[in-house]
Amino acid sequence: MKWLNPPRDSRGVPAVRSAGTEQEHDGSTPSGTTADGLARQFRTADDLARQWRHAGADTAEPLVRTLQSAVSGMNAQGAAVHLLERHRSRLRLLAMAGLPPAFAEAWDQVPVDRNLAPAEAVRRSCPAGRTDAPDQLGSIPGPDAPRPSGARVLVVPLGPDTAPVGTLSVLLDRGQEPGEARLSLRAAAIRLHGHLADPARGRGPTTADTPSGSGEGQGWMLDAAQVGTYDCDVRTGQLFLDERACLILGLNPETFDSRYETWAKMVHPEDLSPVSLPKAVVGRYDSEYRVTRPAGDMRWIRAGGLVLPGPDGRPGRAVGTLFDNTGSHAPPDGIAYKLEHPADGVVLTGADGRITYVNVQAEGMLRTSRSDLLGRILWEAVPYPGEPGLEARCREAAATGLPTEFDVHVPALGTWYGLRITSREDGLTLSLSDITESRLRAAERVRVEHGAALRTTRTQELTAALSEAVTVQDVVDAVGDHLLTPFGGTGLVVQTLEGDRLRVVGHAGYSESFLSVLESAPVTQVSPTSDSLRTRTPVFIGSGAEYGRRYPHLKWRIGPSGMQAWAFLPLIVSGRPIGCCIIAFREPGQLDEEERALLAALSGLVAHALERARLYDAEHARAVELQRGLLPQVLPQVPGAITAVRYLPASEGLEVGGDWYDVIPLSGDRVALVIGDVMGHGLPEAATMGRLRTAVHTLADLEMTPEDLLTQLNDLVSRLGEDFYATFLYAIYDPTARTATFARSGHPPPALVHPGGEIDILDLPNNPPLGVGTPPFETVELELPDQSLLAFYTDGLVETRGRDIESGINALSTALTDALADPLTGTETTSQLDRLCETLTTALTSPNGAEDDAVLFLARPCGLPREHVADWALPDSPLAAGEARSLAAAQLRAWRLEPLVDITALLVSELVTNAVRHGRGPIRLRLLRSQSLVCEVSDGSTTTPRVRRAAETDEGGRGLAMVTLLAQRWGTRHSTHGKTIWAEQPLPPAAVQ
Repeated sequence: MKWLNPPRDSRGVPAVRSAGTEQEHDGSTPSGTTADGLARQFRTADDLARQWRHAGADTAEPLVRTLQSAVSGMNAQGAAVHLLERHRSRLRLLAMAGLPPAFAEAWDQVPVDRNLAPAEAVRRSCPAGRTDAPDQLGSIPGPDAPRPSGARVLVVPLGPDTAPVGTLSVLLDRGQEPGEARLSLRAAAIRLHGHLADPARGRGPTTADTPSGSGEGQGWMLDAAQVGTYDCDVRTGQLFLDERACLILGLNPETFDSRYETWAKMVHPEDLSPVSLPKAVVGRYDSEYRVTRPAGDMRWIRAGGLVLPGPDGRPGRAVGTLFDNTGSHAPPDGIAYKLEHPADGVVLTGADGRITYVNVQAEGMLRTSRSDLLGRILWEAVPYPGEPGLEARCREAAATGLPTEFDVHVPALGTWYGLRITSREDGLTLSLSDITESRLRAAERVRVEHGAALRTTRTQELTAALSEAVTVQDVVDAVGDHLLTPFGGTGLVVQTLEGDRLRVVGHAGYSESFLSVLESAPVTQVSPTSDSLRTRTPVFIGSGAEYGRRYPHLKWRIGPSGMQAWAFLPLIVSGRPIGCCIIAFREPGQLDEEERALLAALSGLVAHALERARLYDAEHARAVELQRGLLPQVLPQVPGAITAVRYLPASEGLEVGGDWYDVIPLSGDRVALVIGDVMGHGLPEAATMGRLRTAVHTLADLEMTPEDLLTQLNDLVSRLGEDFYATFLYAIYDPTARTATFARSGHPPPALVHPGGEIDILDLPNNPPLGVGTPPFETVELELPDQSLLAFYTDGLVETRGRDIESGINALSTALTDALADPLTGTETTSQLDRLCETLTTALTSPNGAEDDAVLFLARPCGLPREHVADWALPDSPLAAGEARSLAAAQLRAWRLEPLVDITALLVSELVTNAVRHGRGPIRLRLLRSQSLVCEVSDGSTTTPRVRRAAETDEGGRGLAMVTLLAQRWGTRHSTHGKTIWAEQPLPPAAVQ
């Protein structure tokens, strides 16, 4: 083979090309270097690259491995490779070895016109570097670049001498001889260029930024360097690996399922956490981890790349490259290798690559006789079809003079051989060692380490999941994710012990019909569950036959369950059984001892988490029951408005909140519409909400004005302490005047839908929240046209983590517009408003529910028809009573309410007489016909009348007592102009119909 004998001059020294001309080495040797050593060093540099092109080789050692060889061969501090960009005005960093990350930034781009060593090497097409001036930072790319103390830089160009395509740079120690380093560096550069070139495919390293779409650019670099690429969607876990990455990981590119989980299962558990998707952070990263390939061997993988952000700024995609870095973890060359790896078999070749010697051990390992091997080309004779790169490895050993070693598996024999190729003066030496036992020991060690790490990882994962579990269902979900799936289970049942019976609280993989059999099963019955609870130890059953033998009376359960193996884990807390966790498998089989021990240990974690969740569920159920008792179960039907409400409890946190709403009927067909929100969650907040709702009812029944009512509520909340405050919105609608008086304290403003469909967010005066405000409180009165609609809501409906309250209010307006645009949407009845509430809450909340408690309260004001209202001014004199009786009687006859004439005449007479005697003008009488008959007498006095017991000799004082007897209910309300005394009577049945 000619490539083993490079051209030499008459003195036997290899010809070396430099500065674009063919020059002969003068035969001199630097200190510590012999002529033969230099010959061996340069023996195959140019010839190897040339012959490689002719041979069409398509594999090479990783680029980083080459750099590492250059660093170790010259005892350098580090090395870097730059490639020239297409426009040839700038060098771009391709790879580094042995240098700190800070160099990557300073060495990333080097302009060719700068006074820097790499730029000088490219311009002059010859080595550069001021090794005699170590303090001149100009010799290192980037004047501010960090560097080791005393480092010197030496650079040689890569590629043809007349048109370099890049540079190879090394950092040397201050005391290192530059001449010897220059020769070694030149040899490494020639070999490195050979790795980068791939002319067999009609391409080469023309520029650093050649477009990949043209078949050039990074593709040839990755192929030559045995580097694979990957692209992973951080959110979905979809992982794309190119063919080379699949081969590095031992995966079949045709059958790889592109799932992150498939890759994660290969990673050593101790190395998984730093490289897992949940740990991804936007930016650059570099990592190294171990994988156990499908063939069973473990490899070190070095990966690096970039995590790109998604639209929301969080990690979206991870892209980068990876390569097999196992070689860097191999033991050092020399005596240690010979002691640990004795060469049992030896094969020698001549300079032409043909076998010249085979020892007896090699014959046995190769399963080929010596006579069949002698004289044949080494890589053609060695019968290892699974190692197609043998020729390339032989050529590399010959070219570099460095040994290369690798392992070969012979499946037919079930053995592993370690092969080592070294270069000699007159050929190659192939050493073979039977490493089957060491591989098996290593595999067993990996299995044990993997098992231990897996137990630790699973325990940590389950502990983390259970620590976040709040409810019993959360615990069941965590068990399903971290116990069922990792152990290959297909069925799960979690039961709690309630008295002497077991109740199913969670399950997966079982039909409802079969679970009904297990529901409320007595614990006294002999069964695997009762045995595990009685003995406090797990019960494992490996097959249906074993189940039938041990529990023949329960054999009928096997078929309906669809399972063939079971693990019954007792859940014990403080020595007390609280339930059982059943993990089932569709295929028969026994769990090994490690898995059984791990399940037994993990069941303790599940037990404590389940007990904690049961207590929480019980407390939460009591809190929800309390909250429901404090909120109105059914809104009252009032003549002044049609109302509907939708209350959405929070889906996160699961603590009850303080949102509330109410509809309160008032005198004169008026109605109070109430909505509020006590800040915070929990039983104290729910109790405060109940107190406020009761207070509002009481104050509203006293006919307080909205501003007075706010003052009283503010004082009440203030007395509860600084930790409590609430928002509040109160509106009183008067159907006769078609006006509403609003009082608002820190609550979001209501939306008003006009009859034509226009929507306004009412700009109401906003007083401070209850508990932090000070009187006086501001109110406002607005006209509400007929067929309008009011939408009240709490902040939980419109404000979320991803949406501020202003955007939420706009979303509510849009949802209202869209819903009312549908011809099928109506607001005339309570059922129609209910459907509208459902439509709006669905549009404004996520499918997973509201993040906070939310209330949507719709009210359609209903004005009283004009013909159902009669109003008169009366004189401030004793004659007013008679006139009032006549006017009232005439109006009742007009309304066909003759049965009420006599009683109404008495009520009107007493109320007007009371106003004349004890009040002052002006005096007015008003009759309202609605669901009842209301008589109202107003005067200018603010004195509140009181019912008193008159003595037998008193001539007066019995008027209000008579009103109390005749009216269904009566009362007094104040206004800015005086007071109004009203009395209400039920209508006759015929009039109501």
